[in-house]
Amino acid sequence: MSLSKPDPVLPHIRKLSSTTLALLAFILAAIVMVSVAYGAALIIESRTQTAVTARLADQKIDWITVQTDGLQVRLTGTAPNEAARFRAVNLVGAMVDASRIRDGLDVTPASAVKAPDFSVQMLRTEDGIQLIGLLPQNAPDGTPTETDLAAAAAALSDGVEPANMLETADYPAPATWGDALAFGLEALKRLPRSKVSVSASVVEVTAISDSDDEKRRLERELRALAPETVRLVMDISAPRPVITPFTLRFVVDAEGARFDSCSADTDRAQRQILSAAATAGVTGTPRCTIGLGTPTPRWSEAVVQAIKAVAELGQGSVTFSDADVTLLAGSDVTQAAFDKVVGELETGLPDAFSLTSTLEKKEAATQGPAEFTATLSETGKVELRGRLTDETLRRAVDAYARSAFEGADVLTATRIDETLPDGWPIRVLAGLEALSLVDNGSLLVRADTVEVTGVTGSMETRGKITQILSGKLGQGQTFRVNVRYDEALDPIASLPTPEECVADVNRVTGLTKITFSPASAELATSARPVLDQLAAILIACPPMQIEIGGHTDSQGSEGGNQALSQARAEAVLLALQGRRVDISGMTAKGFGESTPIADNETEEGREANRRIEFLLKGVPAAAPAAVPADTPPQAAAETTAPPENPAAADPDPAPDPVPDAAAALTEGPDFSADTSPSVAPTEKTLRPLPRPEDLKAEGNP
Repeated sequence: MSLSKPDPVLPHIRKLSSTTLALLAFILAAIVMVSVAYGAALIIESRTQTAVTARLADQKIDWITVQTDGLQVRLTGTAPNEAARFRAVNLVGAMVDASRIRDGLDVTPASAVKAPDFSVQMLRTEDGIQLIGLLPQNAPDGTPTETDLAAAAAALSDGVEPANMLETADYPAPATWGDALAFGLEALKRLPRSKVSVSASVVEVTAISDSDDEKRRLERELRALAPETVRLVMDISAPRPVITPFTLRFVVDAEGARFDSCSADTDRAQRQILSAAATAGVTGTPRCTIGLGTPTPRWSEAVVQAIKAVAELGQGSVTFSDADVTLLAGSDVTQAAFDKVVGELETGLPDAFSLTSTLEKKEAATQGPAEFTATLSETGKVELRGRLTDETLRRAVDAYARSAFEGADVLTATRIDETLPDGWPIRVLAGLEALSLVDNGSLLVRADTVEVTGVTGSMETRGKITQILSGKLGQGQTFRVNVRYDEALDPIASLPTPEECVADVNRVTGLTKITFSPASAELATSARPVLDQLAAILIACPPMQIEIGGHTDSQGSEGGNQALSQARAEAVLLALQGRRVDISGMTAKGFGESTPIADNETEEGREANRRIEFLLKGVPAAAPAAVPADTPPQAAAETTAPPENPAAADPDPAPDPVPDAAAALTEGPDFSADTSPSVAPTEKTLRPLPRPEDLKAEGNP
């Protein structure tokens, strides 16, 4: 049996296996140690980041981002200031070793010094004018300076030196400062008792007017004068008038129940009186003036009882003149009914009032042949006829009539009668004073009555006539006021409203478009008739703020269309000025192709989009409405209006035009002595019209 030889390689393999195993064990141990170390580092990073973030959040520091990298803690973010950054780093340093912190924080740059808010307060009273505020030292040309304000205040102070407490600061003026200050100065000139506060964007006007009519006039004027870039805040009050004598007259006759005059001392008293009148049969909303001068706080209590008494009689009148009360019962009232009503009224009236009552007799209605008459015709002719007591009274009546009816043709054809009753001169002169308040009418003076008949354009005339007659004729005297209000004679009520004016203008342009030469801002010859119609409408309108908007179709470039629409709107504005239209409250603005009302893919739609629109400023624009395909271009309705706030939609609005460029650029109008409704020109000039060749180069229609 043979023995095999031992393999010489086997010991080496065994030796290699032991070495390899030792090496593998070492590598495995290293991997385990690295893993453990890495895991520990991750745990430390996570816990450090969580702790630092929580600490910062607890201190309401939310502008730092915390990141950990091994033992390092990185801080990033923007601190509001250096002190906040320093505080945050110290806060983290209290939790983590300072050598581990990596500060990557930024600090918000310090902002430039803010310009002050410029403002001026102008206070005007009977004692003079005070100027208080801060003005920019270097304002644009045309802006009122401190010297200008002081000079204007001195001119309005009647020789009294104005109190000037104005200061200046070397900062640029806001863009709207000049317009706001110039408007505030104009407002001060028109308001003798006022406070005008001016800032760059708001002008606040607080003033006292002499009457409600003046209040409405001033509000209308200021709205017309206010620049488009300035917001106007008005608080104009009309003080309660002093009524002397404190008068009320309530009548029930064949025409129904009515007030010839009505006065109340408080809002509550006014409500009580009107409620009693409505119960007695008065319809509509009668005027009842709230004023000062009542003889007693129980005025409304007495008036309500008297109204009920007349209503119960069914025919008659009651007149209050201060505390004197005159009750006149009609001739159809029975003696029993008269005695009952008068007895109850005498018992119920407060102690301050004195009652005189009369039951009219039927035969007394036509009694008394002696009379004096005066007529005021619509042409202004005054005729005085009838009887007077003597020659002295005749001359006095003639002179008084020429004074009261200033400018009228006065004819005096009276006769002398020395047998006339006592008090005749007072009755005649009081009647003439009352007649002078109507636009046309007549006066009848008899021994038993004074009657004024006529037409007026003021709703307050009847009350004033009643006040005159009741105060001058005396208690217990009979008079009648038959004065009718005619709105057509009212200078305020007869004016169309701005909304009506703009509606009439757009109705005309909806029927006949304003046309131009192709690719040009030159008005076509065919546009003259429609411009004449627009001018006739606008001349009859009150001052108002109107925007003339120009629109094009989408052919050509957007910039060219914008320029063309602006030029066309300005051309219309100039054409209206040439027809004597007051354009001081009007502006021209081009909208280009931005607001179509029809499809620009068709010729009919493009024709409808090429248009001029008139918009009353401050009225929200209607949403664009499409024009039906079968609507003729010439009759296309203009249903699209520019945005309610053009300045917000157009960051670079077109300048406003001036009524007369040559005059407006040199000097403005002087309103210091003008009390009539008027408007001031704007302070911007028209931009030059683009040339036709420039527009054609842009490819415009």
